[in-house]
Amino acid sequence: MSKNSYHQRPESQVPPPIGCPVNRSWSPLDSNYLASPYSIASRFRDEAPLMFAERIGYLVVIRMEDIVEVFMKPEVFASTNVQDPVFPLSEDATKVLGDPNFNPIAVMSNRSEPDHGRIRIFTREGFSNQRLKQLEPYIARRSHQLIDKILDGPCPSEFVRSFVFPLPGETVFRLIGFPEKDDDLLKSWCVDRKEFSWGNPTASMQSEIAEHMLSYWKYCREFTAQRFANPTDDLASELLLAHREHPDELSYREVESVIYGLSFAGHEAVTSLIGNALLCLLGNIDQWTQICENSGLIDNAVEEVIRFESSQISWRRITTCDTVLGGIRLKAGTPIFLNFAAANMQPNIFDDPHTFDIHRSNASRHISFGKGVHYCLGANLAKLELRVVIQALSERIPTLRLVKGQELKWFPNITFRGPEKLLVEWNK
Repeated sequence: MSKNSYHQRPESQVPPPIGCPVNRSWSPLDSNYLASPYSIASRFRDEAPLMFAERIGYLVVIRMEDIVEVFMKPEVFASTNVQDPVFPLSEDATKVLGDPNFNPIAVMSNRSEPDHGRIRIFTREGFSNQRLKQLEPYIARRSHQLIDKILDGPCPSEFVRSFVFPLPGETVFRLIGFPEKDDDLLKSWCVDRKEFSWGNPTASMQSEIAEHMLSYWKYCREFTAQRFANPTDDLASELLLAHREHPDELSYREVESVIYGLSFAGHEAVTSLIGNALLCLLGNIDQWTQICENSGLIDNAVEEVIRFESSQISWRRITTCDTVLGGIRLKAGTPIFLNFAAANMQPNIFDDPHTFDIHRSNASRHISFGKGVHYCLGANLAKLELRVVIQALSERIPTLRLVKGQELKWFPNITFRGPEKLLVEWNK
């Protein structure tokens, strides 16, 4: 694959930097870490600001100040590996993705400067305040439709499948312009993408996922061609118009690839975020009651959820040259694992950080959306969706509560965190 391919294939792992503490036993895919990452990550932070995790072959950056430094130096710490598989691919999966028809290119989260900035000029218009205001009535209407179905159904209810999973995907699909009839197919492909880039699938699973990704890319290309011939009022049409007007600044292939990327990135984190918000708020029922009585608390509650139980607890970078970070010399090509789970619980920044508090004055100082030129393009959309959801649920089901004694499970991957299932009940 070329250096600007959307998914690069790691061939091997690098040795640990000289003088850096090495952890030979821990992986972010460990079941105990998936279940409760914050205490473990905080312990690592207290022991050393950096460590090399041998099982995944990444340098783990743990302190907020070091993570911020990485984000603010994109010329030294490149984002080109954020969509890459964590582990080397099988021969069969490599063959599938070597199909000449699979040719998305890096465009946003995994594209370096100056190209990233050039493309972002056009994509950020799709997330403008005006576009979000246009989208907000849909989010509210769909939220209430899903609540209607839940209230008409059995109690207790499994909330992830009935509400948390459908809403964010459908929202970003409407933003892009995908037809509703394809929602279920698109969502199934998106789950595959999460396992491919951030999990550890078996060789046979890699091959199956690769086939789905090829189909997913072909779908995005066909959809883009349809919108090019018949533009409407959606993000895809806006990007294609920008391409027509500025073909030297935004290529047609870049538009295809933006649609391919956003159709996943635009909703996976929000799906997890809504589930996490319910865990936080219903797990602290006194604070849920306060929100039900005073909707003015919702904005800060959203920020505290993002800090306390982020749906994205890590991100990745790779060094472009020899450099120094946290007193450790790093060689060019060193993969970096940015551990948000530790930074968002840093006690010299957040008082009593392991306590959830919707009144926290500096909750918005979290690092969950990144910083600098690669600050998450969809951050405002994610916050809007969560605000609308909390507003709707607090108005419609103020007696909503978690079913006691349920066992929570988390999809095994290194970055995205949210409950796979969530049982809730309410007063009928």
